[in-house]
Amino acid sequence: MTFVEGFVKKTGAVIISVNYRLAPEHKYPSQYDDGFDVLKFIDDKANTKNLPFNVNLKQCFIAGDSAGGNLAHHMAVKACEYGLRNVKLIGLIAIQPFFGGEERTESETRIVDAPIISVKGTDWLWKAFLPEGSDRNHPACNVFGPKSVHDISRLKFPATMVVVGGFDPMHDWQIRYYEGLKKCGKEACLIEYPHAFHTFYGVPELKETCLLMEAVKGFIERLINLNKEGCS
Repeated sequence: MTFVEGFVKKTGAVIISVNYRLAPEHKYPSQYDDGFDVLKFIDDKANTKNLPFNVNLKQCFIAGDSAGGNLAHHMAVKACEYGLRNVKLIGLIAIQPFFGGEERTESETRIVDAPIISVKGTDWLWKAFLPEGSDRNHPACNVFGPKSVHDISRLKFPATMVVVGGFDPMHDWQIRYYEGLKKCGKEACLIEYPHAFHTFYGVPELKETCLLMEAVKGFIERLINLNKEGCS
């Protein structure tokens, strides 16, 4: 059972997964365009007749892990700027989101033998994804960096849960993302598992995987309850 399947079973959430185009065949912004097209599709009531009867479009979340965490952030920004009519985003769940920059952080230089991902690997992935001639300070990569083009302080950005692992080379970039949200005045919570590697939740036997599932469940339930109170 995958993490997503287990989470659906635990919470009863309805999850729509986007089969977005992949790099290097399809570079930025193809993936963002695909994700936002799905959001706009769902926002059109004419397209929701085949969804389960209990779906509530007024209490939606955007979530993603690794590259999906990056996409989740950018989808939330696009949604805030666009102004969805029927879908209300009340939360964003970014699990070990894939961010970076030109600077080498302490975690990138220290964590050289971690499983799954390495700095050499992340460099290649950014090169495969970003437009030709771009560096890692491109706003798709370094969202609060020197080339940032979105001031989210003016947006009604959803409350965000940021999950990081102590043995993830991107740890420090994920912390900076959390800090950037807070500096912009946005509601954000940080969940850190000191002994977790990148995509640790793919191993269901790990205690951190169970803790993560409970943390995400609690985050969703809290925001849904707050949303209900706000509408009463």
